[in-house]
Amino acid sequence: MKVMKTRFRPQFWLRRHPRIYTLLLLGVVLAISVISQRYEWQWDVTQNGRHTLSQASRNVLREMPGAVSVTAYATLQDARLGDLRRPTRDFVARYQSLKSDLVLNFIDPVAQPELARTAGVRVNGEMVLEYGGRSEHLTMLNEQDFTNTLMRLARKHGRLVMSVSGHGERKLDGGAVHDMGEFGRQLAYKGFHTTATSLALIPEVPAEISVLLLTQPRTEISPGQVDKIRRYLERGGSLLWLLEPGSLKGMQPIVEALSLALTPGEVIDPAAPEAGFAQTTAVAAQYGPHAVTSQFDLVTLYPHARPLGMNDDPGWRATPLIETSARAWVENGLADQQAIFNEGQDIPGPVVIGWALEREREDIKQRVIVIGSGDFLTNAYLGNAGNLDLGINLFNWLAGDAKLISIQPKSTLDASLSMSKTGVAMIVSGFLVVLPLSFFVIAVLVWHRRRNR
Repeated sequence: MKVMKTRFRPQFWLRRHPRIYTLLLLGVVLAISVISQRYEWQWDVTQNGRHTLSQASRNVLREMPGAVSVTAYATLQDARLGDLRRPTRDFVARYQSLKSDLVLNFIDPVAQPELARTAGVRVNGEMVLEYGGRSEHLTMLNEQDFTNTLMRLARKHGRLVMSVSGHGERKLDGGAVHDMGEFGRQLAYKGFHTTATSLALIPEVPAEISVLLLTQPRTEISPGQVDKIRRYLERGGSLLWLLEPGSLKGMQPIVEALSLALTPGEVIDPAAPEAGFAQTTAVAAQYGPHAVTSQFDLVTLYPHARPLGMNDDPGWRATPLIETSARAWVENGLADQQAIFNEGQDIPGPVVIGWALEREREDIKQRVIVIGSGDFLTNAYLGNAGNLDLGINLFNWLAGDAKLISIQPKSTLDASLSMSKTGVAMIVSGFLVVLPLSFFVIAVLVWHRRRNR
């Protein structure tokens, strides 16, 4: 006897049982609704990932135990800007997704002017961030400013940076191209307080100094002033020294105190002209295994750099921090655009131009960084490549805030779209003519096919 096998045809079955099809569809919709309420997924497809918090912001949030309060003084509707609360709420939500105890509250400055006046609010939409008994005002709604504000609040106490002055050193508040005024402003933006002091006017370098900054003097420093720096190091003080080629101007005792081995010459790097700079600029993309550079992978530039070596010293733990490529060399002749490598006279690369030193000193973990370029953080070169990012990392580590070391938050790239009239016409005709007409033709073909079955 021949057994007939029936084939299960779901399309035929569902046509015969439309109620079951409807129930299945409702079940799928209900399941999707329940899942969407319990779980949240999002994909950032924007250029530069501007709707996703950078690793820098994530690091800062991780190092902020306890609640953060954000109070936004914004009206329900601004006459010029429209709804200010919705973009604020959406922006802060990115931080709240990583820190559940970051609380956002809104106050209408028009309906409650006394509260706004007491808080010192001057602009509609201004935010007041509070953490650990301290507060900061913020008027710009972007990740760069918001994260930097959190970083300042995260510091347990103010960090004081003192730069030595009085001998023609580079100024942290100067506007000349060879000064470091822009970097000084960036340090203030990150919560550091800066001051320039002549060693001739003080008996000792103050103990409350978090970081002492030394740049190249233009005139000779007296032995008495150099002794003040040496005693500061003996007490365990942190130091950033930006060395340059040429005379030390009386700073040889500091070289000996740090066990540095200095050789003559200047770094020449053939990679610099390829990036649009003079070959007397050292290009670095290789960094030692250190907290300062553990998350750092940007190229940095060092104009007129000198090679740095270290003598054996059991007291210091030295880590080569910055190194040029093998293409670079130490030029012992005239360092200019025409310099070429002379075997037997010049020293081939890679060349170490930065060291990080550590040691235990009277129950204090002392930190020192020496960089062989005085132009590294000047106004002329700060905006190039990753110089600013590395400079901030250096000061965070020297000040004992290694947990805040990271790449700076991303800036939003230009999101505007410029199109020609032809392009606009093609898009309009495509969506308003071609696409509807295509759907109509497909519908006619399907209807005709079903009719002729």
